[in-house]
Amino acid sequence: MKSNDFTHLDAQGNARMVDIGDKPITERVAIAKGEIILNQKVMSLIREKKVKKGDVFTVAEIAGIQAAKRAHELIPLCHPILLQKVSVDIQFLPDDLGLEITSSVKSTGQTGAEMEALTAVSVAALTVYDMIKAVQKDARIQNIRLVEKHGGVSGDVING
Repeated sequence: MKSNDFTHLDAQGNARMVDIGDKPITERVAIAKGEIILNQKVMSLIREKKVKKGDVFTVAEIAGIQAAKRAHELIPLCHPILLQKVSVDIQFLPDDLGLEITSSVKSTGQTGAEMEALTAVSVAALTVYDMIKAVQKDARIQNIRLVEKHGGVSGDVING
């Protein structure tokens, strides 16, 4: 694979920010997911809203939304984009061994919203960890991934 196969590398292999000036303005949607694996004690505390730092779902959801709005400040070659909608939803995993975090980001512009959705999930999961770490130090954040992308030149991508 050559360095020019990657959009963020020039012909010499140097990192660069992609010029999106000639790309069409389209509606873009990105959906990302991830999990945090927790023990039964922590799961009970979350369900009963007895985590000392507060309501885990609300705090983590707000943290994820804030993170999506700042993805371009955290990821060096990420463009700032105008966000129309960011949602972060947290659900109990069916096996009751943790939480699933889903973020959906909608934007209209010249570049996608994948990084914002992935950043939202990542920071929401980190926030859950921060809130429960006094009770469980071995919580595991895993499987953060883009599950859907719509819009833009490359069209729709469904990763499942």
